[in-house]
Amino acid sequence: MKTAQTLRPSFWRREHHLDKMTFRELVVAYFQYPAIIAYLLLAAVSIGVFVAYPAPVVPAVIAIAVASLIYPLAWYALHRWVLHSRWMWKHKLLAPTWKRIHYDHHQDPNHLEVLFGALYTTLPTIGLFVIPIGYAIGSPWGQEAAIGAAAAAFATGLLTTAFYEFVHCIQHLAYKPRNKLLAEMKKRHMAHHFHDEDGNFGITNFFWDKVFGTFYDRARGDRPNKSPTVFNLGYTDEVAKKYPYVAQLSGGVATGHPRQRRRD
Repeated sequence: MKTAQTLRPSFWRREHHLDKMTFRELVVAYFQYPAIIAYLLLAAVSIGVFVAYPAPVVPAVIAIAVASLIYPLAWYALHRWVLHSRWMWKHKLLAPTWKRIHYDHHQDPNHLEVLFGALYTTLPTIGLFVIPIGYAIGSPWGQEAAIGAAAAAFATGLLTTAFYEFVHCIQHLAYKPRNKLLAEMKKRHMAHHFHDEDGNFGITNFFWDKVFGTFYDRARGDRPNKSPTVFNLGYTDEVAKKYPYVAQLSGGVATGHPRQRRRD
């Protein structure tokens, strides 16, 4: 009987670490990853639905614009209040999801396989945030326009997610972006992973960090002290004694820098 591992493409039957990959290798890996393929295929299907149920230009453009603008806020909210929450590890049913979608990523920020979001969490989230908005925007123009605007919004959400995932990969790649904006994004995100995890929650956009007061700049002297929980997100040995579910799945509670742990 074949396992889920053997059913995966041969390229993904081994681990990949971004600090040991070139930009070219990342591009090859990115377009072979099942989640990215799923986003692109579903975006193509959504565009097909839009062609079958075309919305007028005005609601279509508004739906696309709103879907593009709401993503940074949706990501900020999820990243800060769900992925960095301290309630998911308390529940036996939720602990595996929290471990997979964020704890493992902070444990080893350069591990490519756990950097990508899990489809069972990302697809429902994208749909929930953008499809109703697109449908509501198109509704004044009729049922067909509502379906078309919803499809346009969903396609936008999927493509935005694919773009976000690629930028996130670059931020962990052993590569210095030549583009100043990408370089700035990378600097902020690296501070989130290696200095203080309770700030700089944005990935491609830090506007909402500034609005909610979680933006910081180490070069400016903000937050001079390094967080002791930057790699474990607060899931310490003491916490594991009371809520052991993540530790049971992880083989214990790891501490310290992931590269130093591998050398020990």
